[in-house]
Amino acid sequence: MCLSTVYELNGSNKRIIKENVAAVRVENGRIILINILGEKTEIEAEIEKIDLMENYIVLRKPA
Repeated sequence: MCLSTVYELNGSNKRIIKENVAAVRVENGRIILINILGEKTEIEAEIEKIDLMENYIVLRKPA
């Protein structure tokens, strides 16, 4: 099973938003992150990068 850590990029700083993310959805311009336990986090952001080999996703707040 491939689970990812999701980071928010703020300038050159990254902070963890959610770990063990199993699913990502986009609804009404917002990104929904769902972890392995089914817990949801909703954030207004844009996808900056997805690295499936390293299991991470980087999001950036819209300008």
